[in-house]
Amino acid sequence: MSRKIKALVVDDSAFMRKSLSMMLESTGEIEVIAAARDGQEGVELVKSKLPDIVTMDIEMPRMDGLTALEKIMKECPTPVLMISSLTTEGAKDTIKALELGAVDFIPKELSYINVNIIKIKEDLISKVKAIVSQRSLSLRLQRIQNLRINKGPVNTNSTEYVSKAIPKIGYKAVALGVSTGGPMSLQKVVPKLAENFSVPMFIVQHMPPKFTKSLAERLNGLSSVEVKEAENNEIVKAGVVYIAPGGMHMTVERNSANTRIVISENPADTLHRPSVDVMLNSVIQTYGKYVLGVIMTGMGRDGADAIKELKIKGGYSIAQNEETCVVYGMPKAIIDSGYADSIVPLEKIATEINKAVI
Repeated sequence: MSRKIKALVVDDSAFMRKSLSMMLESTGEIEVIAAARDGQEGVELVKSKLPDIVTMDIEMPRMDGLTALEKIMKECPTPVLMISSLTTEGAKDTIKALELGAVDFIPKELSYINVNIIKIKEDLISKVKAIVSQRSLSLRLQRIQNLRINKGPVNTNSTEYVSKAIPKIGYKAVALGVSTGGPMSLQKVVPKLAENFSVPMFIVQHMPPKFTKSLAERLNGLSSVEVKEAENNEIVKAGVVYIAPGGMHMTVERNSANTRIVISENPADTLHRPSVDVMLNSVIQTYGKYVLGVIMTGMGRDGADAIKELKIKGGYSIAQNEETCVVYGMPKAIIDSGYADSIVPLEKIATEINKAVI
């Protein structure tokens, strides 16, 4: 962008407002045009200041972040990043916020004795820049509105929609990677999996601990297939969707009797944990070319190296198209490399998966 990104910070803590503002403005590319002490003031400032993006705390007096978010999405749709506490209740509220239209979230420690808020700086800045750098304001807001649970389907008549006939090779597993914008995007995919879904599905969503459990529980309640947070040493079952625990890698191992899930902190040198590449490479090692690889919305290129290996082995891959991504990074990496067999809008991904495995 030729001009600075305009940000609004909404938090009831003066310390947090100051900290977030200093972090955002440290790059010289972001300007905090205003700060609000509660949700009500935040809604009013969104309407009057028209920021490019909002950071929103959840627990606030007078009007909480969830209520403010809902009002913003109805009255003046704007990209909102939730600032979420690393607690079980905070995780549940965050999943609710993502359903209401928040584009993503930043986790924070609830400790003011040993303040670790600076840890979120890199994540905060990268997400703000990635979200705001999409092609246009109108497209970005359309993405956010279309992803809300009660909205109708997005336009699938895009020139970016390229779907080859998926070969019927007897797929034995589906492996899906997703990041920024993933929690609400997954609610457009997993609940649409057919009741007779016949293979295991492994999902890596970049998230910290606690949040993946709440996400899995929410998806399980919406779906006809079983969805769960993966556990170490559990036996893989057909028709079950396994979500990697936040902060841990998920891999699979096969012996003569069965295939089991391994949850571990290793490898410790990956950019992301859980990592799409780590999970997908493991699934490929176990099931070979009979893996359907799916890469959805997210920053960066996690999953691209593993998709390359899948293609070398003769497997098939699906990438989410740009128009329906919240952040067009991970799918772009495999599309630009020529490893995407199908480029599919969000609303069509479950259909393509069902066709392949049933």
